[in-house]
Formats: sequence, C-alpha cells, structure tokens
Amino acid sequence: MTIDVTVEEGVKTLRMNRPDKKNALTNEMYHTLTDEMISADGDDSIGAVLFLGAGGAFTSGNDVGGFMKQATSQAPVEEGERGVARFLRQQVEGKTPLIAGVEGLAIGVGATMLFQCDLVYVADNAMIKTPFLDLGVVAENASSYLAPLIMGHQKAFEMLCLGEGFTAEQAYHAGFVNRVCSVDEVETVARDAARRLAAKPPRAMEITRGLLRSDPETRLARMLEESEHFAAQLKSDEARNAFMAFMNRKAG
Repeated sequence: MTIDVTVEEGVKTLRMNRPDKKNALTNEMYHTLTDEMISADGDDSIGAVLFLGAGGAFTSGNDVGGFMKQATSQAPVEEGERGVARFLRQQVEGKTPLIAGVEGLAIGVGATMLFQCDLVYVADNAMIKTPFLDLGVVAENASSYLAPLIMGHQKAFEMLCLGEGFTAEQAYHAGFVNRVCSVDEVETVARDAARRLAAKPPRAMEITRGLLRSDPETRLARMLEESEHFAAQLKSDEARNAFMAFMNRKAG
C-alpha cells in the first residue's frame, strides 16, 4: 500500500507512503488519493482531508520513470484516463477542506497542490520546488493562475519559470504557507487544525469555503489548458531530451 488512509475525529488522513522513492506519485497512487477525496465528499462524518508524507518527505512529485516512458513513446497520452488528471480535477471540484502538513521535499505536483489546499503547515526543513520547465514541460494544477494570484507575478515566475526552490520561510513570506513549524511538531499542528475544521458546523463551512474559493470555473479552465500544453510538450523533442538528460544525471 503506497497511500495510508486513516480516519479519526472527522479527519481523513492520506499519507503518501513510498519513502524509498521520496513518495513519488504513481498512477495508482493518484487514483487512490482521488477515490479517497471523493469518498470524503460523500461522507457526512468527514470534515477535513489531511495530506502527509512518510519517511521525512512530503512528495517528490510525479514518478519520473512513468513520465519518461510517455516522453519517449509514440503512443498518444490518454490524459483523461490517468490518475493525475482525476486528482487535479478533484482538488478543484471537491467540497471537503484540504490541509497539508509538509516535511522535507515538496516537488512538482507536491508544490502545486499546496496552492489548492485551504491550510498549509510546513516543517522548517521543507524545500518546495517546481522543475517543470527544466524537464521541457509546463506548470500544472492551475498553478499558472493560482501562484501569481497568491504571491504576485515575480515570485510566481521565480518558482514556475526560473525553477528556484522555496525554503519554508520563503514560502511563508510568499503567502501560501500558514505557519512554519519544527519537524517534530508539523504533523501535530496540521492535524490539530484539521480536527478544528472538522468540528465546525458543516453546512456553514461548505458555504463559506465556497465563497472563498469563488472561481472553480477559472481554476478548472486553466488546469485543462495547462494539461493540453503539458501533454503536447511531453511528446516534444525538448522534453524528451530533458528527461533523458535527467535520467542520465541520476544514473551518473
């Protein structure tokens, strides 16, 4: 099992548990995360979903091996059938508040999903980075819309285009992190916030959250636009060369 699921005091915890790969997300893991988020939406006893990682990391993002196969294959990419597509859409369309407790690496989708979360708590050893351009592809998860909305054009450009990693403190000052904690306390702090959310009147929470997130159509439209560019770029020569160079560096 690569996603550990627990429910306690109205909080569904989804822990990415593939520590030997720094919790890199496979197609199966994306499907499991999505199924559990959908299940939470339909369960009146669940008031919050908490994302955590195992082994000292949040997630290193997409499993590069899977994307390497797509980048070097001539077969069409069935984006709509892939787990990541379901996961990205559910983050926009889901009704249950999303909380993240981040320790260590939060790379790629591990970074962009933080923009979709309602509360984000990070350990002081966190490193948040989006290497999309370096791999010849483009930003995803509506991050090209949400990142500049949250932290302004220049900071968003620094993350999504320059590919600079953000420390915990930098992420806090950029505006997409609620609190920086020690490694020992980050999970406790995130879980406490999730429990407090889950204990609040559910209908009032749903309405207020919906008012705060008043742009689902824009988010979804941008996400789909990014996905089209991502799929096209994944088949490009520059992405193929970038992925091969990345794999060669890892092998070296």
